[in-house]
Parts: sequence; structure tokens; C-alpha cells
Amino acid sequence: MQIVLATKNRGKLKEFRDIFDEDIISFSEILGDIDIIEDGSSFKENALIKAREIYNELGEDYIVISDDSGISVPLLNGEPNIYSARYAGFNATDRQNLLKLIDRLKEKRVVKTKAYYTASIAIVSRYGEYSVHGWMYGDVITNIRGDRGFGYDPIFIPIGYTQTLGELDSSVKREISHRSKALKLAKPIIDMLQKKSI
Repeated sequence: MQIVLATKNRGKLKEFRDIFDEDIISFSEILGDIDIIEDGSSFKENALIKAREIYNELGEDYIVISDDSGISVPLLNGEPNIYSARYAGFNATDRQNLLKLIDRLKEKRVVKTKAYYTASIAIVSRYGEYSVHGWMYGDVITNIRGDRGFGYDPIFIPIGYTQTLGELDSSVKREISHRSKALKLAKPIIDMLQKKSI
């Protein structure tokens, strides 16, 4: 069965392709542009909403994977959490979201504080629904460093490192990221589903 990723985000698509040997395509390559309303109250709910909608559009010959992820800062009562991609408003750019988080940290008069990334991956196929999670812990800072990755990567320093995700080589990020951890848990589920379909 063809694996379809329920995202238009090129950064996410690349990360998924790096983990899996199989060819993964974005749903937009088949269905075009579809806006999915993510009105869940958790990363898991939003991931399942996306995967279900694309699966229902495509039909049972597909395995649909979706990801909902974001960064949470305990000092800010967990912000931006599930609103990470639209923290600065709907259609906000990664840069606008990142700058808003920096502004919120400056309001608290800190230059560095604890934060963590969460990734929830949902898998929907004719054999049922599954979900897994991965986390990455570290600190956020108020100065932007590096131009690798996407989202909040240039201000996030993982535990055990001195560089931001925007500075670290992509091979390092692949090993330690919240999404990589969740994908490693998702892979055996997807392998099982593909074997069932033979």
C-alpha cells in the first residue's frame, strides 16, 4: 500500500523520507490543496483528524500518516503548544511565530528557559488507527542562531548540546528529534500494516 503523508510542509516530508526506505508522497500530490480544520485539543487529536480526513478522501488502498507537533515552554504556561504553527496568527510564517515566542520570553525578562518539543504521529489504514509520541527536551533562547531546520529550530538547544537545532547538522537532528523518536515507534506499525496488505 502506498504511504501518504498528510502534510504540505516540505520540512516534515523530508524528515519522514529520511527515516523510511519506502517512497512517501504528500497528499497534495494526489488530492491537490485541501484545508483541514485542526480543532482538536491535543497533538494526538489533531494528528488523527488530519490522517482520517486524508484517508477518507483517498480510500482503503493507502496508509495515511500524519504528524502534529510543536514546542511548549513551561514558563509561558505551555505556550505555544498545539498552536505552534499559528502562534502569530493564521497563515503566519515560521519567522513570525519564532519572533512572537522571542517577544513573549523577553516580556518575562529571560534569555533562556526550559522547553520541549512534542510530536504525535497518527497512522490510519483499513486495519485501524494508531498513534505514537516522541519528545525532545532542552532550552529556548532569545537570540536566533543558525539557518538549518525550520520552525523554532534556530532558538532551541537540545539537552546535551550547546548549539541550536538551526546550527546542528541534520544527521544529528535526525537522531535526537521528537519526530525521529516518534517515527521510530511508528515504523514497526507501518511495516506490520504493509505485511497485512500483501
